[in-house]
Amino acid sequence: MEPALLIIVGIAVVVIAITGFSIYTAFGPPSVELTDQFEEHED
Repeated sequence: MEPALLIIVGIAVVVIAITGFSIYTAFGPPSVELTDQFEEHED
């Protein structure tokens, strides 16, 4: 396998993993613990 292709695939896997984790954190079960900062500090 070409070294450049291996690096590209590795970077793509990392980006997809971070995106998936972010979506899971924002909309999945952990989102129950998140607070809306705008609602807390409304004047």
